[in-house]
Amino acid sequence: MELATILRDAARAEALPRFRRLDASMVHTKTSAIDLVTEADVATEEAIKAALARVMPEALFVGEESVAADPALLGRLADADFAVVVDPIDGTANYAAGLPLFATMAAVVSKGETIAGIIYDPMGDDWMMAEKGAGAWLRRPNGEAVRMQVAAPLPLAEMVGCVSVSYLPADRRAEVLGNLDKVRVVSNFRCAGHEYRTLVSGHAQFGCWNKLMPWDHLGGALMSQEAGAFAARLDGQPYLPSHVDGGLLVAVDKDSWDALRRNVFTF
Repeated sequence: MELATILRDAARAEALPRFRRLDASMVHTKTSAIDLVTEADVATEEAIKAALARVMPEALFVGEESVAADPALLGRLADADFAVVVDPIDGTANYAAGLPLFATMAAVVSKGETIAGIIYDPMGDDWMMAEKGAGAWLRRPNGEAVRMQVAAPLPLAEMVGCVSVSYLPADRRAEVLGNLDKVRVVSNFRCAGHEYRTLVSGHAQFGCWNKLMPWDHLGGALMSQEAGAFAARLDGQPYLPSHVDGGLLVAVDKDSWDALRRNVFTF
């Protein structure tokens, strides 16, 4: 819980006081108009990094904004003995727009394997978390804990899911968007953290993402699996901390994964 408390403290100290109080000088674009960074992202990450340096000085720190400043840092993750990967504000576009759908996330990686993940919701003040082999849990600051389990499988036409549409391959986007007519409901929260929380808590049958930055997906993929889901890259291979492409499809079971891969995510 020490890492979880660090995330909570940083979000409450840096992200929440700035929420709906940003001006234009506090919001900047990175790679495109939909890829934003705010003063709150940077301040929250700095607070997490400083706290981790005190309690886990041996850990390699891989934060989204740290990698933006030093891209070579990302290459050290695969071989690190122990690393903490952090997204200070997942869903920055929502945060900047004043929408209360964002998260502060971390994953713990050891020797190329994700061993723990945490998704903190600053607005709800609770965590979704998992340790490898120990299940996925919703935990609240008062100590209450509820074990998470993915939903029961449904036929393709009844499935509900989350899809990151903006990063679909441009030459196959129309095809995949047409294929999504084969499922019942598709959402895009622009926040992977809340998309994983929706899946892990049993309110969706699948999620699919094509751009795989580790701070967005390592923790969520692990907790999905710990809640009973099947997760793999689109080629069927396991998703690892070193992967940044190849797509990721998570579904409530392997049969659902196969049906979605065969009929919907055909890129």
